[in-house]
Amino acid sequence: MSDLADPTDELTSAEHAAAMADYLVEGQARAKTLGNRGAIRFDHAGKLHPEILDSYWEHGFYVFEDLVDPDEVELLRTEVEDMVERAPTNKGSDLDAQGRPALGRDYAIEPYLFVKPLSDPWGGTDLLSGRHPTKMAQPTPEGEAPANVVHLMFGMCQAMPSALRLYGHPALLTIAEGINGADFVPYNDAIFVKKPGLGGSVSWHQDGVTHWDSPDWDHGIHGFNFQVQLYPSTPANGLWVLPGTHKLGRLDIKQMVADNGGNERLPGAVPLFCDAGGVTIANRQLLHGSFANTSPDPRVSITFGFHRRTSVLGQQGGLNLGKFYAKGGDVYDENRLFDRSAVIAVAIDARSIDHPDEARYVYEPFVGLEDDFRFNDDTFERVIKDYNTKDLAI
Repeated sequence: MSDLADPTDELTSAEHAAAMADYLVEGQARAKTLGNRGAIRFDHAGKLHPEILDSYWEHGFYVFEDLVDPDEVELLRTEVEDMVERAPTNKGSDLDAQGRPALGRDYAIEPYLFVKPLSDPWGGTDLLSGRHPTKMAQPTPEGEAPANVVHLMFGMCQAMPSALRLYGHPALLTIAEGINGADFVPYNDAIFVKKPGLGGSVSWHQDGVTHWDSPDWDHGIHGFNFQVQLYPSTPANGLWVLPGTHKLGRLDIKQMVADNGGNERLPGAVPLFCDAGGVTIANRQLLHGSFANTSPDPRVSITFGFHRRTSVLGQQGGLNLGKFYAKGGDVYDENRLFDRSAVIAVAIDARSIDHPDEARYVYEPFVGLEDDFRFNDDTFERVIKDYNTKDLAI
């Protein structure tokens, strides 16, 4: 197969898919040899099994297969699609495609990020603190394509009841505790929508910003992200990572791509593939990215992250994407951590109402405060509404 062209060159969708074909097969084969995938397992105390933790810390990621029940996945799909359909017809519109008021016109943070089909919106820009220094190839979509497509959706706990309940999933929160301790705190959330033949790319990057030069730096200091997959995540549409890079500090990504002849297909990378209902976790210091989705398959990834409390307390917010994230520069004191973490407490209660036979997760920072954070109209207004203005981005 030929190399991918320079991102500024004309490249058809078919040419992009053909150039990627061998890389996808080879990457998936490498991923299968790592041994860091399977069903979730717990120890005798109900905590995340240490073998899974060891594998996560070794590679920087793990793939949990069949973790979310198919009925829950189906409801999440339905509510995601409804949220997509309620998007404004364009960036400046107040109406959706059916002429209804678009969702989120009264939200404090705009819930939709649009991109040009198959484009790389952040690569080579100063957005998100300039952490995407190179640009992915941007093929031309086949046939007639819309001028813009939904790429990311924000505020899921406010916009989607099923997503709020997912946020309180006991297995997911047990994973967060295993990695970050029982007093873990949230980061943020976003839903990646990568439509077939249209979905944009996310150029190679590491998520962490704040702690690279910290004397207390280690390979877990910037937290981790979940991605709950609502459709099969494939090598062609899914996230790719370079195993072990979470241990190496801040990388010179631009030089890495240059050393690869300018080719975005970095050697040694692997895809995070799994079926619908699978959940991937990735260290935020791990080098990762995704290619333009020139495949025939959709990907919708519900993405949300968690931090160690000690990594966040007293720190200053380090990420800023304008109206799409909480303002960078905020200082994260105990009150800020408590207010943002309260979303977890309400989500746990919302889930317990809908899943009365499921073991309820006990979130240590809110033990004894459960009655103050029951899911009801009051806590929705007090805790859930515009909760993402209090995100904890480091």
